[in-house]
Amino acid sequence: MTSAAVLEAIAEPTRRRILDAVRGGERSVGDLVEIVGMHQPGVSRHLRVLRDAGLVQVRSEAQRRLYRLRPEPLKELDEWLQPYRAEWTDRLDALERHLERKATQKTTKESP
Repeated sequence: MTSAAVLEAIAEPTRRRILDAVRGGERSVGDLVEIVGMHQPGVSRHLRVLRDAGLVQVRSEAQRRLYRLRPEPLKELDEWLQPYRAEWTDRLDALERHLERKATQKTTKESP
């Protein structure tokens, strides 16, 4: 389970929809087929990629396989992204200050 495998897995929109579906609890392959709107073999291929990346865990219950989210790899990704979010927050804060200064200058110039 590497960050590259996690990024590759979540880059595909269908896999993100599957992760969204299992975020709320266990789902069977049949549930996921219905949610994703894809045939079972396609869903199974996506689940294999997600499982290999460590993003889902499977357990068997009689003839059914139930999948659930494993959030740990996403936490590692979130930690890696944190400095980038901080950079964007700083930039957006600077833009907000700039726009407020411009609005204040405009208001001051328009006052008699």
